[in-house]
Amino acid sequence: MNRLLFAALASTLAFAAPVRAQDSNTLLNASYDIGRELYAAINVEFAKDYKAKTGKDITINQSHAGTSKLARSIAEGLEADLVTFNQTTDIDFLAKNGLVTKEWQKAFPNNASPYYSLPAFVVRKGNPKNIKNWDDLVRDDVKLVFPNPKTSGNARYTYLAAYAFALEKFDNDTAKADEFAKKLLANVAVFDTGGRGATTTFVERETGDVLITFEAETNGIVKQYGEDKFETLVPPVSLLAEFPVAIVEKYAEKHGTKDLAKTYLDYLYSTEGQTVIASFSNRVHDPKVVEANKASFPDVKLYTVEEVFGGWDKTQEVHFASGGKLDQLFPTN
Repeated sequence: MNRLLFAALASTLAFAAPVRAQDSNTLLNASYDIGRELYAAINVEFAKDYKAKTGKDITINQSHAGTSKLARSIAEGLEADLVTFNQTTDIDFLAKNGLVTKEWQKAFPNNASPYYSLPAFVVRKGNPKNIKNWDDLVRDDVKLVFPNPKTSGNARYTYLAAYAFALEKFDNDTAKADEFAKKLLANVAVFDTGGRGATTTFVERETGDVLITFEAETNGIVKQYGEDKFETLVPPVSLLAEFPVAIVEKYAEKHGTKDLAKTYLDYLYSTEGQTVIASFSNRVHDPKVVEANKASFPDVKLYTVEEVFGGWDKTQEVHFASGGKLDQLFPTN
């Protein structure tokens, strides 16, 4: 079955619903745009595990979009019980609005990030543009597809990975890094609002030479659409992309689902949960699962937001705030 159709059948896309009836046996997970298939699979396995341990049936609904967009919707009334995002700043936004505890990163291991990934590339079969690394993406003959960094956490990691590469390449010359990032953004053929839209643009509309998205998505694309059409390429350096999770306490307490939401998020850290997550080409922390899947993940040097940019708060202020670097470097036409 087409994995996009599978996601539509297996998960309830609740994004348009601002409120929901209270039900302590139902969870609403608001998650990043390209997490549909992953969480559809996790939901099935978690429900079976929960039934075996408690004898109770549960329902887990999904709401998917760019996480910045989802965070705003939750603040405006989308009653999600928990979030599984791809960017800490969007959960911080919820914490500042009183929806999530300010200590949310201490509630679960690894700073509340059960798995991680990194920006990687999909190219067309045979790699006709001979793409090898980030500096190939600013050539005049290369057209890119990735989401809009103003709406997509996925794309923000892409932007920051490219900027970090440029800082290293140009010995921390920020003016040259700015020019590099400006050229990269100018080479984007289409800015979709989220990662799945970018995939559709590249794969089905046959737009662009390189799709930049999370490594997990790149492998899924090749599996679904065929190794005879596409290839994945993990650049030698990239940026650590953590996938933070949190209970939306305001709504979970209202629905009586706080304990169930915690049990669900704890499952993501279990060996069983980590096995499902790794099967969707995400990098995990469980030692047994890491060892079992080590051949599937090439070595890569990972920059971190903390090391290169001074943390997410500073990154938000310098790059993503209104009038920041992203606004200054973003194409105007």
